[in-house]
Amino acid sequence: MNLRGENLKMVGKLAVVTAGMFCFGYALIPIYKHICEMTGINILSISERMVPGNGKVGDQARLPANTQVDTTRTITVEFDANVRGPWEFKPEKSSIQVHPGELSTVMYEFQNVQNRRMSAQAIPSYAPRQAASHFNKLECFCFNQYTLEPGEKKVWPVAFVIDPKLSKDVTTITLSYTFFEVGGKTPTAPVAAVVQPVPAPLKSGVGS
Repeated sequence: MNLRGENLKMVGKLAVVTAGMFCFGYALIPIYKHICEMTGINILSISERMVPGNGKVGDQARLPANTQVDTTRTITVEFDANVRGPWEFKPEKSSIQVHPGELSTVMYEFQNVQNRRMSAQAIPSYAPRQAASHFNKLECFCFNQYTLEPGEKKVWPVAFVIDPKLSKDVTTITLSYTFFEVGGKTPTAPVAAVVQPVPAPLKSGVGS
């Protein structure tokens, strides 16, 4: 009889614990919302947007757009490659058109055509010169020196953003690289050629 009574007491305790756990789980959501309101953090909302297939397609559309991109302007960026030695170096494209503030990437190819190992580095330059301070490179092979084996070929990206504060008078930027062998004489950065106006021929006087 005592054993049965002990069993009934144990069942009662388990029932109380189960009911308490259910009530705690039910109250957890409003408690969580209250904490979020107090701290200003909404981790649940962020997590829902990050999990694919949760039906939150509209959330991504409501995310703020990159207002730094100036779509009213288009700048032509020309790519030039110069070498100081027996190797091959060229850009993937001769030019592209970009909007200020837009992230763009172009690839450069380099190959050591010598029968010996060599180390090289690139020097960049810009035309017009005023574009240099507004041409922001996020990734560039010119940041480092490279060692290439005989015949080895490399393909490197140049990721850049043109500052929207660039003068609106600038519509074309030329990015030029000179690749030189490390250990030799470092060449000066290439300077864009300036075309001099051709003077008009003098007209002969009447009756001369």
